[in-house]
Amino acid sequence: METYTDVLLVTANVGSLFDNVGEIQSGWLHEFYTTIQRHKPQFVALHFQEVGGKDYMLNMGHAENFFRSIESSEEMKTYDRACIYVDNQFKAEDRFTALGSMYFIHTSLKDIYQYDFTVKDFKAVLGQSKFVGSLDGVATVEKEKFPKNFWPDFKWSRKGFMRTRWLIHNQGLDLVNVHLFHDASNLIACNASPSVYSDNRRKALRYVMDRLSQSPASPLPFFLFGDFNFRLDTLSLVQDLSTATDVQTVTKDGSSEVEKITWEEKDNDHKVVLHIETKLFDYLHQAVFRQDNGHALLKYDKEVAAFHDVIREEEILFPPSYPYSEEYSEPTQYMTTRCPAWCDRVLMSPSAQHFLHRSEDERDIGVVYNTLGPNICMGDHKPVFLFFSLKRKCF
Repeated sequence: METYTDVLLVTANVGSLFDNVGEIQSGWLHEFYTTIQRHKPQFVALHFQEVGGKDYMLNMGHAENFFRSIESSEEMKTYDRACIYVDNQFKAEDRFTALGSMYFIHTSLKDIYQYDFTVKDFKAVLGQSKFVGSLDGVATVEKEKFPKNFWPDFKWSRKGFMRTRWLIHNQGLDLVNVHLFHDASNLIACNASPSVYSDNRRKALRYVMDRLSQSPASPLPFFLFGDFNFRLDTLSLVQDLSTATDVQTVTKDGSSEVEKITWEEKDNDHKVVLHIETKLFDYLHQAVFRQDNGHALLKYDKEVAAFHDVIREEEILFPPSYPYSEEYSEPTQYMTTRCPAWCDRVLMSPSAQHFLHRSEDERDIGVVYNTLGPNICMGDHKPVFLFFSLKRKCF
């Protein structure tokens, strides 16, 4: 008879939590603990991006308090082992990624080991291990910031990845925390299909994949979960949203540089249907992004498809995870700064997907891929989670 280990993987860009300490952070934690209580996982992996937020020099203390509140909470008391990694060393600009990873192991899970990349062997997980700083020299984690000269035309930012390796009931897994590049300008994003930003993310993700496959440690099934910043194919989407409209392009004074583009209805008093600027994407009929969980827009979500041979994903049945309003009273509204998109994802290798148990028993929850706090303000990103039962490898 097959036995299983219940696993919860969560990715969360928490940058806005530290600019809005209070109601939003409390709601975030409540939704996380509710998910823990509902699914009762034996192994919990939390991958955070943008630790400290935009003003990380001021807010890193708030971030440390946030992590500490999770560690010491009553809701996590039955998890007697934890491994925590927080890259908060912002003064080391060439290495700072603002990534944080927390792993919790339930008292009922006995057969679990973590890989030591220095001695190249697995070691039993005992008690709590916590590493806060640059993480240089920490043997149980690999961290890398994308090289500064990777794309010289774009501003260097806190983007990179962090990997840990686990052995759970003889099944080896790599868990990779990822943060890829965003769209700096909505105007540039709709210039071409795919956009220059999409190309950058594809190169960055390929870089991560190459790092995993070329590592001295033998390749294992993997889960990549983080803020991939994947965006909809903006040019194609705009063309479809703006049918039967007149387009108006405004350039900056004395130059050919586009400042804004508007699409107006040909009748109905020339109402503006769509207005795009560098950091504005204002669509009149915003409900389309929430209707049927945005299902009609998935055809524009093309960035994962470039990796169809090496990456899998469960079916998306939730609305775009970004950019939600940071107003506590508007938990389901999108901001008009960017086109809504499924930025936050849990991806996996084909071999990892094979180890997800799919029960035919209707009473069994099975595999759940969803957002945390769909009706609660969680900041500008809704966290995304994957819950599943991992098949145990027996010899």
